[in-house]
Amino acid sequence: MDAIVKMLEKHQPFFEKISRNIYLQAIKDGFLGCMPIVLTSSIFLLIATLPGVVGITLPQPLIDWCNKLYNFTMGVMGIMVAGTTAKNFTASMNRRMPAGKVLNDGSTMVAAQCSMLLLAVTQFTTKFNGSELSVFDCTSMGTRGLFSAYIAAFITVWVYKFCVSRDLTIKLPKEVPGAIAQNFRDIIPFGGAVIICGIIDVVVRNLMGVPFSELLIKLLSPLFTAAETYPGLILIQAATAFFWFIGVHGPSIVQPGIDPIRLANQAENLQVLLAGGHPAHSLTFNMSLVGEFGGTGATFIVPLLLILFMKSKQLKAVGKASIVPVAFAVNEPLLFGAPMILNPYMLIPFVAAGCVNVSVAKFFIDNVGMNGFSFVCLGLLLPPSASSSPQTSSLSPWCLSQSSSCWTPSSTCRS
Repeated sequence: MDAIVKMLEKHQPFFEKISRNIYLQAIKDGFLGCMPIVLTSSIFLLIATLPGVVGITLPQPLIDWCNKLYNFTMGVMGIMVAGTTAKNFTASMNRRMPAGKVLNDGSTMVAAQCSMLLLAVTQFTTKFNGSELSVFDCTSMGTRGLFSAYIAAFITVWVYKFCVSRDLTIKLPKEVPGAIAQNFRDIIPFGGAVIICGIIDVVVRNLMGVPFSELLIKLLSPLFTAAETYPGLILIQAATAFFWFIGVHGPSIVQPGIDPIRLANQAENLQVLLAGGHPAHSLTFNMSLVGEFGGTGATFIVPLLLILFMKSKQLKAVGKASIVPVAFAVNEPLLFGAPMILNPYMLIPFVAAGCVNVSVAKFFIDNVGMNGFSFVCLGLLLPPSASSSPQTSSLSPWCLSQSSSCWTPSSTCRS
């Protein structure tokens, strides 16, 4: 540990330079600006989920109401982050603008949100009650769309900077009120940002066959289809944590590429267990409960460490505020409050903790006789010890339905 600390101190100037990077600052501050969404929505998710664990059945209208509040807060997190990231990036960019030229942060905020929707949302038509309706897929409007949110924010602000620096705006006479004149000055950069993101969306969809929000998943999926080996499990866990460390929702990038394998392995484990054998697959869906105990980065114990051992009053306060959410795998208050995200000193433990966890679990499965995961679908917010049987809550990460001899994803469930 002393060697690691000395190594970090040796490279402290480099880490400080990284921490001052305006892009990384915009990502961090943009996400922090949306923390009320995370904290508030998690309350309603817990209300809808936890009573069922202890056998309490809530009225369905109450559950539906809690789900609605969650979906219209956390479910649009990506859109909100696009706006707050653009606003913070605009503030940094304004400090570098020539004298007398200022970017309108309100306009860049709205433009980034519109651009993010172009990059992340797929529109299509469907029939409902005999009528043809135009609908859109909102899957990537939440945390799954954070990558699109950041790209949209950065493109938008750079387009505004280009236009304003070169006076590519619509100018009105001085007699026109300032608020009205500003709206006209923003038309060209607003249109430019939206058009560029729209073109990117068309190009990616035609070349890759997926929306821009799925581009990383498409490109990186081959990396995460490795065999059930220690390097494979470590790569999957390390990539999940590293993406979160740089502000991108890691599970949304890594897990779709390995979900078919994990689900097939878990279903096979179940069949082996029912036949009286030893379920030996370690690359299973619920292995994430081991690798991400307390949330990505295996942060379950971190709030307690902050409370008991930190001298900083600020860190103690963060520990007290996050200990309950982290117990139910809602660790965003800790990640961005400590902070752990974009904190170079936390990179190694944040990435390594989950890797160690899954390696130990695989060792016990392979060598000690411990069973691999075989029960299908533990609730997203439940501590690993809270449930040992299949859950079919609408708030589970995957809900499964039995079809012939295998378990397959149910089309009615929300991921």
